[in-house]
Amino acid sequence: MTAGGQRERPDLRADCGSCFALCCVALNFFKSAEFALDKPAGRPCANLREDHGCAIHANLRERGFSGCTVFECFGAGQKVSQHTFEGVGWRQDPDTARRMFAVFPVMRQLHELLWYMNDALDLAAAEPVHAALRRAIEETDRLTGAGAETILSADVAALRERVNVLLTRASELARAEVERRGRNHRGGDLIGAKLAGADLRGANLRGALLVAADLRKADLRLADVIGADLRDADLRGADLRGCLFLTRSQLQSAKGDAATRLAPGCARPAHWAA
Repeated sequence: MTAGGQRERPDLRADCGSCFALCCVALNFFKSAEFALDKPAGRPCANLREDHGCAIHANLRERGFSGCTVFECFGAGQKVSQHTFEGVGWRQDPDTARRMFAVFPVMRQLHELLWYMNDALDLAAAEPVHAALRRAIEETDRLTGAGAETILSADVAALRERVNVLLTRASELARAEVERRGRNHRGGDLIGAKLAGADLRGANLRGALLVAADLRKADLRLADVIGADLRDADLRGADLRGCLFLTRSQLQSAKGDAATRLAPGCARPAHWAA
């Protein structure tokens, strides 16, 4: 089950065993607190083995690669590897590699949209937009099943805008259930904010910067956290049940403990305190 308690869509969950380690090759990253070294796009990570496994997978955080532990492809890796390129890996052909590395980030965007739309379908209060969401899901699913050139020529920005209208409406309908809705913090700078024990039920936290924010024992039920940056946010004892559009990546990037309340079936990150 996903972080948000979403309906089962195995194809929207990363299956690293069916992927040619595309996140370790296709993407670029820079030396920072999350990555211990610079790596340009198209070059394999120094820790990548010949079998597409990671040589330091069990110790990524300790070795300075916490960014790898929070990355989420939403199943795009295996879709590109096994469907778009029919199991032909990037090591086998330079032209395949070039096209595969170009398709992967686009496919990831499409799968992310699918993840959010399927999450919205789980919101009973958002029933007025369910039909439109299903149509958008069908359209996006068709695109993800197309050939590489079709995917690369797709206007993903326009699709994202249309989908965002539906997700925003779904969020509004769901959060309307909260009698006293939280303040609108959309896109707000809440870095290091002191919000321990805060009643944030139904709050709009879309795109908010909550890096290192103190959210201990905060009530985040039905808060919309799509795109919120929760890196090092302290969620110990917080109530995240029913939190809207909460992803595994967001949980992995934050700090929590055994008292953090999650939706049923939601996996508690291994690095959280006991």
